[in-house]
Amino acid sequence: MDIEELRTFVEVADAGGVSPAARRLGLSKSIVSRRLHRLETELGVQLLARTTRGAALTEAGVTFRDHAARVCAEIDVARETILPAGELRGRLRIAAPLSFGPTHFAHVLADMARRHPQLHIHTCYTDNFVDLVTGGYDCAIRVGHLQDSNLLARRVGPIYGRLVASPAYIRAHGSPETPEQLGAHQALMQGTEAWQLMDGDKVVTVRPQGRFKADNGTALVAAATAGLGIAYLPDGLTHELLASGALVPVMTGHPPPPAGIYVLRPPGAYPARKVRVLTEMLIACFDHAAQWS
Repeated sequence: MDIEELRTFVEVADAGGVSPAARRLGLSKSIVSRRLHRLETELGVQLLARTTRGAALTEAGVTFRDHAARVCAEIDVARETILPAGELRGRLRIAAPLSFGPTHFAHVLADMARRHPQLHIHTCYTDNFVDLVTGGYDCAIRVGHLQDSNLLARRVGPIYGRLVASPAYIRAHGSPETPEQLGAHQALMQGTEAWQLMDGDKVVTVRPQGRFKADNGTALVAAATAGLGIAYLPDGLTHELLASGALVPVMTGHPPPPAGIYVLRPPGAYPARKVRVLTEMLIACFDHAAQWS
């Protein structure tokens, strides 16, 4: 039984169809279809039911998918064990934030590709939270406070943020001094998120309201600079504007608690060595917290 046929089947099963799986694998749809046909012929069962919307697993396919995924994982571990020390190969699919990824993480990924010429690195930059399993990602880099999930996380560095607004907004609406007063102001948000603020030694949670929302930090920086409201943003996006006076800090007596930079991976017994190497490189990059403060 061909290992590439097993990998292809797992990709199609997780992606929900031949076309998205082909895009993930970087193959033509015809090659993916031929591999599936050969696998089903060898097994003598139908694994996938083709539909106009994609492909759905049959009962046999549901059972076989988990076994196939475990076999592929074991083969990957075996290959890593016999590879020369430090050498990586194969494909690494990463989800990274659009607001920070290109400026703060892309150079680490480029360095990783330079050090490991046989490794293919595919990165999706988006501020939306992607499903690592159904999306076929090996890991994700996320910034902020993690939500509860079944994903496994490793903190690789700290990140600091603050509430900011433009001088024009403060002149027109005043500056809130307490978390309770924040409710009377326009907040610039990514969605319906809650903000955590320090009140002495305690962390308090507020749920601000506002009419301007965007799923990208850079867009929120522009809105704050335009005087539309108060934004909770990481210092890496605002330090130049704070230095120039285009933005000013708000509620400095109630700063947000430090957040983190994390590498997340799907649940499993062990991380692939390529994920471990990326994690170690990010830890080395962000070892000096001063560059984030």
